[in-house]
Amino acid sequence: MRDEMLKTAIVYDFDGTLAPGNIQEHSLIPQVLGLSPADFWGEVSEEARKEDADSILTYLRLILEKAEARGIHITCELLAQHGASTPFFAGVPQFFERINRYAEERGLLLEHYVVSSGNEEMIRACRIAHAFKRIFACRYHYDGEGIARSAAVAINYTSKTQFLFRINKGIDNHWDDRAVNAWIPPEERPLPFSRMIYLGDGDTDIPSMKMVRHQGGFSIAVFDPIRWARLEQQEKVYKLIAEDRAHFVVPADYTEGSQLDITIKGLIGRIARDQAGYRGGS
Repeated sequence: MRDEMLKTAIVYDFDGTLAPGNIQEHSLIPQVLGLSPADFWGEVSEEARKEDADSILTYLRLILEKAEARGIHITCELLAQHGASTPFFAGVPQFFERINRYAEERGLLLEHYVVSSGNEEMIRACRIAHAFKRIFACRYHYDGEGIARSAAVAINYTSKTQFLFRINKGIDNHWDDRAVNAWIPPEERPLPFSRMIYLGDGDTDIPSMKMVRHQGGFSIAVFDPIRWARLEQQEKVYKLIAEDRAHFVVPADYTEGSQLDITIKGLIGRIARDQAGYRGGS
């Protein structure tokens, strides 16, 4: 039966979407680099501006340099250790099995993907990593002793869109640029955008949300409910609505019956109705 179901995808940014803040802030930056998150990201911004450099490549480099200055080597194992304790928004760990079952009952095979500017090594070690079909995120190149020496993959807010096309065309790697640029008729692509839902948390996700919408899919912007009282959080949500970037803007609460849960179920039901011929109730 699963072979007969239509593939459908939810694609998540990670930081600020599934987990509060940036994944490096919870323990890696304070414990390994000996800095506060505000100081580290402030230095990243200043360095990128001064060098006219990409901010993602800058943060990846500064993690290595700051750790090295303290006599600590960044390894895959070290990143995994700090990724394993990542906290999540309410309901996230229980969300995937429940929403998969909901989609399956409507004739859809739901897959989950991450496209993130965070560290892939940390995301792969977190307790929800098993739920994802593929994690596309920043990754280091390691020498023969397993020590990170440079960036192997860096994903910024504009390059995120190419990974949506990789998912759309069924390309399960970072390196095959020829395949991602090759023309494939939309109806022959394994995962059409019309069966894709994108979840992000703000400015860095705008190109992806806009592109998915333009291609016939759906975009949802989420925000940390604990930070709602902050003026900058409200202004960000206002802009997303005023500039028509996302179909929906809701709190990042993944518990059953929440606004986000109902919104995603509604979109899954719409995809099933329009493309899988499902006519059942809710």
